[in-house]
Amino acid sequence: MTSEPVRDNPGVAVVTGGARGIGRGIAERLVAQGRSVVVTDVDADAVAATAREIGAAEGIGQDVRDPVSHAEVARTALRHGPLTAWFNNAGVGDDGRLADLSEESCRRLVDINLQGVVWGMRAALEAFGPRGGDVVNTASLSAHGPVPGLSLYAATKAAVVSLTMSVAAEADPGVRVHALCPDGVDTDLVKAMDDRGMGKQLVFSGGRILTVDEVADAAVRMLGSQRVVRTLPARRGALMRASTLAPSVARRSMGLFAAQGRRAIRR
Repeated sequence: MTSEPVRDNPGVAVVTGGARGIGRGIAERLVAQGRSVVVTDVDADAVAATAREIGAAEGIGQDVRDPVSHAEVARTALRHGPLTAWFNNAGVGDDGRLADLSEESCRRLVDINLQGVVWGMRAALEAFGPRGGDVVNTASLSAHGPVPGLSLYAATKAAVVSLTMSVAAEADPGVRVHALCPDGVDTDLVKAMDDRGMGKQLVFSGGRILTVDEVADAAVRMLGSQRVVRTLPARRGALMRASTLAPSVARRSMGLFAAQGRRAIRR
């Protein structure tokens, strides 16, 4: 784990989806910087244990689909000091073709991945004081191009990127809004995807899967920066964006990328 110390009082940070994976990695780094950190997760027992283990200020059970819960988390955070950072990291990765997804999965993807970010951003923007702060949204490389087998997941992440850019442009002085778009990451979310599905195969088609540490480091480094959207790694972002210039050509190449992914999964 790498983390640069923050001088003076760095304030309080909120990390949603912080019981494990990327969220926990982000929270660990913020604690190491000397921040008071409030971690939240739908798994209340797990996030309470994480808070104890990493030295966070509090661990709170939260369903990010509930707009009231974000206001409550903000009030809790402000009891520990000025709120200066909010990481909207909670997300789900239900995979499958759009026609095959259940209604429940469709609602989960939109309500958690997109609407949960909306409520979190609103709560953070309202709670930031005169010193301002940073909102960091965990998006995905899939936001930048077609990903069959993860179509609705990718759409929610694309919406998060669009929302981030617009809110960054309308935010008050001193408030910075960012979106981090990592390629596939070694998390439970990716592991739970169907090995036989094109979505997971495309996730593995780009070579090495990112580690939680790499993504958490990148997320924390966005604090205080003027960078609005960052893809990780950058070369994959350029490739994904290029695929949108000729969607019909990209569609024909998906089979080749999926075959590469199947070989990587078997390894």
